[in-house]
Amino acid sequence: MPVETRTPNAMERFIAKARDLFAEESDLDRRWELLRPVLAELLADPEVQEASKHWPDCVAMDGRAENLLFYEDPDYGFAINGLTKGGGRQAGERTRIHDHGHIFTLYGVLDGSERVERYKRLDDELKPDYRPIRRATDVLVGRGDIDLVKPYEVHAEVTVGERTVAVIVRSQKAGEHLQGRYDLETGAYFESVGPRQTTAEMLPKHHGSS
Repeated sequence: MPVETRTPNAMERFIAKARDLFAEESDLDRRWELLRPVLAELLADPEVQEASKHWPDCVAMDGRAENLLFYEDPDYGFAINGLTKGGGRQAGERTRIHDHGHIFTLYGVLDGSERVERYKRLDDELKPDYRPIRRATDVLVGRGDIDLVKPYEVHAEVTVGERTVAVIVRSQKAGEHLQGRYDLETGAYFESVGPRQTTAEMLPKHHGSS
């Protein structure tokens, strides 16, 4: 009787390559730079692109954003998220200016486009409620673009009025640690936990089998 074989799907291939990389590369900056092309392969996969059309829109609730949680690694702790922003959002709508705390984040655009704003701190003194910032860059990103956000880097995403889908890889699952929140006008600063995590499937169950 022939043995049924199963071809790994795009997410499974990504996980395997990421785990190999995490095992081999201990330098965190280098590890996350090397993960870029691995994420690029995932973003380019036609099955992932097609499946993403059916991912539910992420909805903010009680002051917290929402992420789809596709995977959390039991050994290395990295997490794979989806983020969908519906086309009904007004152009120019900005996420709260924030950092991701102590974690590394790769933000890959799977579909659509948006602007990414980066900010620079103006005061090195870490006051509990005042950390003035200025906008340093404002870049339009689209399908296939990948942004690496290192620990405590300040940024925001701005919608351009179309549905945007991203795959986000974090060194640790969000929502369980504090992240910085910044006010561009007043310099006010506070911390709160990150996005709510909603368990979801990146690919339908039938994908990847032969």
